Amino acid sequence: MSITVNKRNVDYVKDETVKDLLKRLKFTFPLVIVKINKDHVPRSKYSEVKIPENADIQVIHMISGG
Repeated sequence: MSITVNKRNVDYVKDETVKDLLKRLKFTFPLVIVKINKDHVPRSKYSEVKIPENADIQVIHMISGG
């Protein structure tokens, strides 16, 4: 089984949370937005929301400029 993260196939891990996934894939940038199947996941829920099988996940880095 797999999931898709930013259009890349990644192994699915049962009961993995958004926080766990970000750590496993080394997304260390402090400001990211996560969408699972096009639904926004609030940052406050990253430790609670589990990744479903066959999910399409987008991790978007927020960058500010001046």
